[in-house]
Amino acid sequence: MMTVVTRIRLREGTESAWDEAFRRRIADVRDQPGWIGVQLGVPADAPSERVVIGTWERREDWEAWHATPAFRDTREAMEAAEAGDHHETWHEVALDEHR
Repeated sequence: MMTVVTRIRLREGTESAWDEAFRRRIADVRDQPGWIGVQLGVPADAPSERVVIGTWERREDWEAWHATPAFRDTREAMEAAEAGDHHETWHEVALDEHR
């Protein structure tokens, strides 16, 4: 199991538009093979930033998701709101525990 952490900086005033496009994207990912879950964080000291924590069975599953029409449909709206490049880091999940 793999987790990808993506940090995104948004242009001020575009947060709501980006968040809505992200919600549409997540509504579509639920049936994607290999998808396990996602969290969206807004740093307490940086309301124009987002941290996406996605968990997948394999990195190849995540890559396949990025090639789907459902993923691409939200790309334009999300990229229009972004102020810079994404920063992604990949992690092998060593422990996964929830309440």
